[in-house]
Amino acid sequence: MLAVFAIILVALVLFATEPVPIDITAIGVMVSLMVLGTAGPLDLTGISPQQGISGFASGATITVLAMFILSAGVQRTGVVQILGRKLSSLTGESETRQLGATIGAVGPISGFINNTAAVAILLPMVTDIAHEGRTSPSKLLLPLSYASMFGGTLTLIGTSTNILASEVAADLGVPNAPFSMFQFTALGILVSIAGTIYLFTLGQYLTPERIKAREDLTEEFEMGEYLTEVTVREDSPIVGDTIRDALVETDFDVDIVQLIRGDEVFLEPLGPKTIQPGDIFALRTDRDTLVEIMDVDGLDLVARTVDEAELEAAEEGRENLVEVVVAPGSFLVGETLATTNFRQRYDASVLAFRRGPELIRQRMDRTRLKVGDTLLIQATADSIERLADRRDFIVAQEVERPDFRQSRIPVAVGIVAAVVGVAALDILPIVVSALAGSLLMVLTGCLKPTEVYEDVQWDVIFLLAGVIPLGIAMEQTGGADFIAEGIVIAAGSLPLVAVLGLMYVVTAVLTNIISNNAAVVLMIPVAFEAALQIQPSAAYPFVLAVTFAASTAFMTPVGYQTNLFVYGPGGYRFTDYLRVGTPLQILLALVTTAGISVLVGV
Repeated sequence: MLAVFAIILVALVLFATEPVPIDITAIGVMVSLMVLGTAGPLDLTGISPQQGISGFASGATITVLAMFILSAGVQRTGVVQILGRKLSSLTGESETRQLGATIGAVGPISGFINNTAAVAILLPMVTDIAHEGRTSPSKLLLPLSYASMFGGTLTLIGTSTNILASEVAADLGVPNAPFSMFQFTALGILVSIAGTIYLFTLGQYLTPERIKAREDLTEEFEMGEYLTEVTVREDSPIVGDTIRDALVETDFDVDIVQLIRGDEVFLEPLGPKTIQPGDIFALRTDRDTLVEIMDVDGLDLVARTVDEAELEAAEEGRENLVEVVVAPGSFLVGETLATTNFRQRYDASVLAFRRGPELIRQRMDRTRLKVGDTLLIQATADSIERLADRRDFIVAQEVERPDFRQSRIPVAVGIVAAVVGVAALDILPIVVSALAGSLLMVLTGCLKPTEVYEDVQWDVIFLLAGVIPLGIAMEQTGGADFIAEGIVIAAGSLPLVAVLGLMYVVTAVLTNIISNNAAVVLMIPVAFEAALQIQPSAAYPFVLAVTFAASTAFMTPVGYQTNLFVYGPGGYRFTDYLRVGTPLQILLALVTTAGISVLVGV
């Protein structure tokens, strides 16, 4: 038990601080449990190799993997974007209608495709609604994340947390487990209604306006002092040189954004082009560096403003300036723009990036990137489409995508409906119906075979596989029973409903610090053991409280992936999540506890 608690303590610290990605921490947990369980004569954890790797064969892991594929099949048809556009056409400049469209779109969708995927798909739509309606995107993006969590509680497949909770509970022998498709939908609807009312009232008041409502991205990123146009003089020493030799591969902190030559405007790749007299360059640099470059390279200042319209002059009618969010699992996480050769790889220039409220516009090549960082990128429309195709990025504006398979919309939607219906009617287990649906997505042409592997969030799969043995170890060593005894003693003579609420609160605090999946694996065995000691019939209500608490992490940006998605685009501060999320967390603790008491009984 002490060995397992030591591993848990180290894991909690690593989950909270993230010196390495959380999926790597989870695999480290799995390996540690097996090493200490099989090293020589000492069996410190009770975990055999078979139990250690059981997470990879777990029904929960395989179901979540299949749901990523099903979500991708729907996404590739463009149906979600079409629905989003129809909603956005009704919003106008009313912030209340914009908020209604945001919640109304993401909530129901999150019940049937993974809520993380739903936010990634809808984030560009919501950003565009804000810009077109002259509303701060900060007022809509946090509600987008929160509403996706409400939607995830509507069905078993709304979030990986629900699927994992179902399997862990079933393994422990909790009554009513594994959960059916709509087993807790009534409670999910209650939570969604309460959360939506909050977001339209107190939440709307508390949500800050970190990014001012502006139509111009260069203004939004405060690029006025960092974007300049210069022209090459006849006597410039760099005439005849390539742009790469003269201006790219230098020690100056400068980026060439675009080249204007006569009536033509050129974007990346610019490096091979030969510099001619009269060329006009749009540069990203600071004032001091600009003065040095002008003196050394024979350049003159062009007296005109460089704004979004100027930067999008290269391809009339197509966007060349966009925000791009670094997604979880992206190869950019922990790397710099220089080490990844970002400019050469994507033929795209990074003008600035935002990390929460912080704007970085100098020496960007040296800054290590994190999940949620938002890059302001200048590129051709084709390069932007390539970025949008990769799951390493979320392009935060709607991009015209000619590759959507709209003819497959009825097929993809029908497959998901069949998966849900077959599982709901208990004709097939959810893992079987989800895998069958995934296969049909490929056989019917909704997905290409290669896209299957691209669209699975492998970090989530490895996270699940890594933390599942931790729950087994807690149960086998008596750790769960020990913690449960402590909770029972601390609860004293509290009414059963109060202990139920305590389970919710403890899990909610934990899931705001570490991964929601790790929280549910740790807390379900504890909740089950506590119920056995207090009142065995309360086992299912206690587990349900833990499941809902683990799916709703509102108080920190690191508590849930969707919170990280909106952190950069919304310009939020860490404290914003506490200010807006804490009252919501308290409200849902009360609503969920009361709802379980009425709908399930304790």
